[in-house]
Amino acid sequence: MEPAVDVSALRKEYTLSGLFRKDLSSDPFQQFELWFEESVRTAGTREPNAMTLATASREAAPSARVVLLKSFDAEGLTFFTNYESRKAQQLADNPRAALNFHWPWLERQIQIEGTVQKVGREKSKEYFDKRPIGSRLGAMVSKQSSVIESRSVLEQRLATMQAKYKEGNPPLPEFWGGYLLIPERFEFWQGRENRLHDRFLYTRSADGRWKIDRLSP
Repeated sequence: MEPAVDVSALRKEYTLSGLFRKDLSSDPFQQFELWFEESVRTAGTREPNAMTLATASREAAPSARVVLLKSFDAEGLTFFTNYESRKAQQLADNPRAALNFHWPWLERQIQIEGTVQKVGREKSKEYFDKRPIGSRLGAMVSKQSSVIESRSVLEQRLATMQAKYKEGNPPLPEFWGGYLLIPERFEFWQGRENRLHDRFLYTRSADGRWKIDRLSP
């Protein structure tokens, strides 16, 4: 089947800015915070905390999906999900993952790789209780990644939960919570003209210090 659009002709030149070694923080967490704050200021109605999460099974079969960053600090980056989902099963089998932030309005990407571990239940409950009631009930009724007969099944489950928790305050499900990705590698990418992009790689050495290298585009 021939696509209606000539995909090979789709092209954009990146001209907004460059990225130089002298402007980088020696700490990748600080550099991430600078770029993330700028993405939030300039995002408009877009989701600057949307990130692609790549995981792999025990047999190294990869999969990827977009999730939302919900917090970050000097320890790592946190997201929340169903612990019975496909990604959770892969993380149980292979607790390594990669994140990719793409902010096309800034012509930037950040790739982060590291190990992943569950956050404490107290932190999961703290975030769960802040979510809109609809999101909490939705998390409770969805058996994420499992086969479902129809949408009406979900809607019926939701109606049951809405009736049960008319006063709000549903409990945190045992099967739902957060993960912390502890970075071992950061790559900051700034689009440039002629595809000669600026790429800088941070890798942690044995003594805990971060090494910075410029990569060829």
